[in-house]
Amino acid sequence: MSDVVSYQIVDNIGVVSVNSPPVNALSQKVREGILSAVTAAQGDASEAIVLRCDGRTFIAGADITEFGKPPMAPGLPEVLSAIENSSKPVIAAIHGTALGGGFEVSLACHYRCAIASAKVGLPEVKLGLLPGAGGTQRVPRIAGVKAALDMITSGNPVSAKTALGMGLIDEVISNDDLQAGAVQYAKDLVASGAPLRRIRDITIDPATVEPGFFDAARKKLAARARGAIAPDKIVSCIEAAVELPMDKGLERERELFTELVTSPESAAMRHIFFAERLAAKIKDLPKDTVLRDIKKVAIIGGGTMGGGIAMCFANVGIPVVMVEVTDEALQRGLGIIKKNYSITVQKGKLAEDQMEGLLGLISGTTDYNDIADVDMVIEAVYENLELKKQIFAKLDGVCKQGAILASNTSYQDIDQIAAATKRPQDVLGLHFFSPANVMKLLEVVRGEKTADDVLATSMAIGKKIQKVCALSRVCYGFIGNRMLGGYGRESQMLLMDGCLPTQVDSALEGFGMAMGPLAMGDLAGLDVGYKARQGRTDLPDDPKLYRMGTLLVEMGRHGQKTGAGFYKYDPETRRRLADPIVEGMIVDESNKLDIERREIDNEEILARCLYPLINEGALILEEGIAQRSSDIDIVYVFGYAFPAAKGGPMHYADHVGLKHVYDKMCEYRDLYGEQYWKPAPLLKELAESGKTFAQWDKERGAS
Repeated sequence: MSDVVSYQIVDNIGVVSVNSPPVNALSQKVREGILSAVTAAQGDASEAIVLRCDGRTFIAGADITEFGKPPMAPGLPEVLSAIENSSKPVIAAIHGTALGGGFEVSLACHYRCAIASAKVGLPEVKLGLLPGAGGTQRVPRIAGVKAALDMITSGNPVSAKTALGMGLIDEVISNDDLQAGAVQYAKDLVASGAPLRRIRDITIDPATVEPGFFDAARKKLAARARGAIAPDKIVSCIEAAVELPMDKGLERERELFTELVTSPESAAMRHIFFAERLAAKIKDLPKDTVLRDIKKVAIIGGGTMGGGIAMCFANVGIPVVMVEVTDEALQRGLGIIKKNYSITVQKGKLAEDQMEGLLGLISGTTDYNDIADVDMVIEAVYENLELKKQIFAKLDGVCKQGAILASNTSYQDIDQIAAATKRPQDVLGLHFFSPANVMKLLEVVRGEKTADDVLATSMAIGKKIQKVCALSRVCYGFIGNRMLGGYGRESQMLLMDGCLPTQVDSALEGFGMAMGPLAMGDLAGLDVGYKARQGRTDLPDDPKLYRMGTLLVEMGRHGQKTGAGFYKYDPETRRRLADPIVEGMIVDESNKLDIERREIDNEEILARCLYPLINEGALILEEGIAQRSSDIDIVYVFGYAFPAAKGGPMHYADHVGLKHVYDKMCEYRDLYGEQYWKPAPLLKELAESGKTFAQWDKERGAS
């Protein structure tokens, strides 16, 4: 048929095999091959047709590299029509994952079988898209409207067992040989006279959908959309499946898919999709670097962060030893871990025996000699450089040669920490984000003397514990926290100039941030930033700078943990509420500083909070702290809840235009001074040349 699709007859059953590594994506050659095979089978001696794939998975989705390019025949709808209108039953034989367009191919088949480990799903929403080849029309017809809405708007795959219960597949094959099992299933269907069952022939009775269902769904999805527009359009497509004939519903689906594929939101989310994969690639690291074997890990510190990190390793079957200074602290830490797992059990996401197995992988000690045999140590104590250096000197004397020594610092100098040992080549930073067992980002900090195999092993282990890894060089705060300075600074400067906390946070949350900067400060603890500022000598002597944050901490208002910060918090629900006391203080402090308060619109709030992020990102690129601008985007989307629909701060800057960003930086520099608003040389260079950060990456071979 083609070099990626073959066809043969096995026991009177036509077998179409797709072999297009690595994931059998629906490229033009794959589409052409399937169409040719199904067409040829119409006139041969086969009694039925099985569609299967070689390799590790069924068709895993569309060929995303074709997005934005002129369409190449045959289009997927033409292929699906040929399958659906076959005169002989077509059976999809699924293993691995049938996702997106791959699952839509299976839905056009008359029957679907799968091995027990297979998964099916429609993840397009995670790329700012919707299923564009009938998924929104076929799934509600076979699985029901509510199940379809949940599945398609979440984008999460379901297991073969769940899919069987939903009617999405018809048979779970117990035979280890999928082809043999699928051929036998096809023969049984033929022998029983099974009809050519087309999902398109099913109609949904509108009376089965409760009144107001779609309006309620839109409202619920809008509350968590964070700038994404695809969920709302998915609702419209499923509504069309109820109200319109199949062909009209397909037209509506294609119309809305086309709108999305050309939208900036989808472009941003596709950018993040590729950036996540690119971030794992270190430019100057030899591909043949031999990894160190990590079979056992120690965590120094059993607090919230240390416990969360321990869970990350236990969850993938790696034994962990947690080290604390006292038995009391150790038992408290182990207790927190057990409590976290118990909550997961209560939610039905983990079985009791599984929890016991995971807890069995985590042990504790107060004696450093008990970790002499571990392959990796991660220090997770509080942010004090001298304490960390003492710990690393101790580890240097205890740990075996070849053990990787990592610090979970958020700010401190990894090179100074490494210098406390006689093996600086084995030291690096692994900056987890809190809660570590939930947050996906892991900043991997490469010290000046970090060995290649230590770096490669750490990136690999980060992937194994299901983190998205981004590489940083050493500087204060690395990528994420260094950039955060201007964001937090301006959120408080805006209070002095005329805003109230609710206005600042509402503007950023309207942009798509999960939480505004002032509410985030309350959540993290205002005292954390207060203490960090006390140790810095580089901050300007400016009475406006962090004025409200400082005053609130000195009043004992540290945020949510004390029940009050920029906001007050309901003691039962922890819901944040505007506080007239704080609002009055803000106005009073502005008056004390002789600042004339003025009306400030959302556009200015966004510019003053986000453009310092972008400018600092440009400095980070110039200095070589980050490999590429897209790595910065990964840090912010996965570590700081920057909306994926905006693509991260650097992609967002490319979208709004670097000249616009630069001009605004200059405008604020003239208003507020160069100490806060000095444009980065790279930002100036790109603005004047008309280039983007993405182009800058490409020119340097980083993309």
